[in-house]
Amino acid sequence: MPFSIVRNDIARVHADVLVNAANERLAAGGGVCGAIFDGAGASEMAAACAQIGHCPTGSAVTTPGFGLPCRWVVHAVGPIWRGGSHGERDLLRSCYRSLFAEVARLGAASVAFPLISAGIFGYPVREALDVARAETSAFLDNHPDVEVTLVVFTRDVVAQGVALLGELREYVDDAYVDNSPHLYDRSAELRELCVPEAWHFAAEPSAAPAPITGDLSTPDELAERLAHLDASFSEALLALVDERGLTDAQVYRRANLSRQLFSKIRSRPDYRPSKPTAVALALALGLTLPQTQELLAHAGLTLSRSSKFDVIVEFYLARGVHDVMAVNEALFAFDQPLLGSQ
Repeated sequence: MPFSIVRNDIARVHADVLVNAANERLAAGGGVCGAIFDGAGASEMAAACAQIGHCPTGSAVTTPGFGLPCRWVVHAVGPIWRGGSHGERDLLRSCYRSLFAEVARLGAASVAFPLISAGIFGYPVREALDVARAETSAFLDNHPDVEVTLVVFTRDVVAQGVALLGELREYVDDAYVDNSPHLYDRSAELRELCVPEAWHFAAEPSAAPAPITGDLSTPDELAERLAHLDASFSEALLALVDERGLTDAQVYRRANLSRQLFSKIRSRPDYRPSKPTAVALALALGLTLPQTQELLAHAGLTLSRSSKFDVIVEFYLARGVHDVMAVNEALFAFDQPLLGSQ
């Protein structure tokens, strides 16, 4: 998918471009910078950086990758946090724009970057994520075929920037309690103990699923049903795209999908998506929760309260949040598959 989040040592990530969270002197440092220098070969990287000499805050420069699993390293210098009143946000935006400009200039097909300035430079994580998300989206609008990966050491880093995190955690916990196999109706037990109040706790009998009506015992009846199937997922999806007056590019970019995958969906009426792909498309179309369930049903899928992935998706849909990147940050924080994955 065009944008993903992984937990890893950035020096071990395979990409055309790895981004170093550099300092203005382009000197070896700790954290991401130290890992990049060590992985490249400290002496080779130091010599290459010495030839460049200096990089101002908000800018980026490029060296070879040397011993790293990449072709190039883009050294991006983010701002040191000084309380937020010294132009830090504009400098961080400039830093991302500069590094992405280098990625485009190099013709790279993939780039992996850390959350710039959020380490020893002290930039607040939530604000750093906001800038990274916005600038990545802007870059992908013009370069949808580039694979962009945010690399973090721990999930907690992303969790700090997740919108509505406290409310989401409570929602997930409640859903898991409601669906726990260890919950049971205690009314029978209380009745045996002769507790009158037990009747107050009696559960309503659950409705049985509606049976399929009609006689399917003959080949003709079955053939008739098979000849009148509901629309496939692809057919239902494309009808919604046309109904909303959207272009293919608008949909697959919002859904964090590749152009190639969307072309496959359009050309194959029998295409069966994974749930992350189907949900990503529902978000891209701005569907409500009931509309999303209806679209998923065309692929034989559903959202369930017994799945953490499903509960998180339901939480954001119920609140009208359709930003795939924002939902992916929450999914990543809870160690769930990301939307748009194939």
